[in-house]
Amino acid sequence: MSSMGFTNRITSFSLMLGVMVGCSSGSEEIEDNEVALSPLLYVSRFNEEPPEYFEVQFVTTKGDFIVAVYSKWAPIGSARFYNLIKQGWYDGVRFHRVLEDFTVGWGIHDDPYVNFFWQKELLPDDPPLEANIRGRVSFARSGPNSRTTQVFINYKDNSSLDGQFVPFGEVLTGMEILENLYAGYGDGPPRGEGVYQAMAIARGREYFEDEFPKLDRIINTTILEQMIPTQNGS
Repeated sequence: MSSMGFTNRITSFSLMLGVMVGCSSGSEEIEDNEVALSPLLYVSRFNEEPPEYFEVQFVTTKGDFIVAVYSKWAPIGSARFYNLIKQGWYDGVRFHRVLEDFTVGWGIHDDPYVNFFWQKELLPDDPPLEANIRGRVSFARSGPNSRTTQVFINYKDNSSLDGQFVPFGEVLTGMEILENLYAGYGDGPPRGEGVYQAMAIARGREYFEDEFPKLDRIINTTILEQMIPTQNGS
């Protein structure tokens, strides 16, 4: 990507963000705004207490996989994940960062207004208890106390990420599905020419469909019946 092209992208994103900020000054005003038609904007409703252990089935464009969540591994992160799943936040969301032999990430919504509201819902960090080995699921973060909606699954032992990213669950079945997700776009700027996350957050579906149409996505998610843990999460 040329420096001029990257500069143009940043300029476009800045203009888009300015429009969004001008149209909304916070979730307290969404009652009077027609964008409140999306239930995902009511962040205060995402506050149910999760079970100590639960499983989530992901139906994707490549097949199904199941994640087991152990709330005691990361109580704050697992509660956020539980509520996002229960409210259907990830339904239709794309796997926007698929890095072979490293991680696969998702958590940017197709609706820019949903992204805008949730970027402000920062979680305090959980203390690290488990390692980022193959199949473990963690929230992404840009610094201390910055987790929102993006999560990733480790394709390999990434213990070098421990201390920065706290696992809250692991893949039970379907790791082969995850490893078959489209990875042709690579990493985003400045490391590569893949999804520019700031632009994806601001433009949503339009950006994904115009520039990254081959990305796989989540079709829907389902919380499975609570079960008794049988391994080291017990």
